[in-house]
Amino acid sequence: MAKRIELIDLSCSYRDRVAVTDVTMTIEPKSVTAIIGPSGCGKSTVLRAINRLHETIPGAKVHGRVLLDGEDIYDPRIDVVTVRRTVGMVFQRPNPFPTMSIYDNVAAGLRLAGVRRADMDDLVEEALTAAHLWSEVKDRLRRPAGALSGGQQQRLCIARAIAVRPDVLLMDEPCSALDPISTLAIEDLIRELRNDYTVVIVTHNMQQASRVSDMTAFFTVEGPGQPGRLVEYADTSKLFSVPADRRTEDYITGRVG
Repeated sequence: MAKRIELIDLSCSYRDRVAVTDVTMTIEPKSVTAIIGPSGCGKSTVLRAINRLHETIPGAKVHGRVLLDGEDIYDPRIDVVTVRRTVGMVFQRPNPFPTMSIYDNVAAGLRLAGVRRADMDDLVEEALTAAHLWSEVKDRLRRPAGALSGGQQQRLCIARAIAVRPDVLLMDEPCSALDPISTLAIEDLIRELRNDYTVVIVTHNMQQASRVSDMTAFFTVEGPGQPGRLVEYADTSKLFSVPADRRTEDYITGRVG
């Protein structure tokens, strides 16, 4: 079940450097939200804070609140493993387990979740079908995942993430390492995933943000050593056509950034 995400006064730091600060925004379920902005403004850091990956970096800290349907994922009573199962993540570069088979890549999370062997085949097929990959790999499921093309590997990673049926799917520049045809395939998939998930995507490609997202958040950084900040968060069509902040307009028109 897709969940609502609320970021309340969120700030993230690395040792003594504040990477991003004072982020407050609400992301509705069954929607795609794009996060855009120049390098170093904290886009990926915010994404990692939503599934508690930021804290795995030595010296990293998170302040503020991240709520999933009203429940604070940083509450000490919350199990971090459960959070990461609820909030799936797809990274910038495809990262399948290359020597493992296509089948075992998708099944890995299911096995950890204790899924019965009798159900495994159906769930693997379901995830690969949802990721638009089943028809391409159904006859070679036992072959190594590393033999797939880059675009296929990224769709395999998406299948692996959704196989355990998370409520939220985070994507950190999922198309940056892909060719245009593979990028379009992933974009089509993202548009479909909104029917079942809350999707948040970080992208440097503003055309991609405008094509796939319902809402867009623009972050920026005012200067060297300054933390990133949320400047504007609005309906995508509105943000790209009539931005409320001059800094947003300067960025999307290419005058800065």
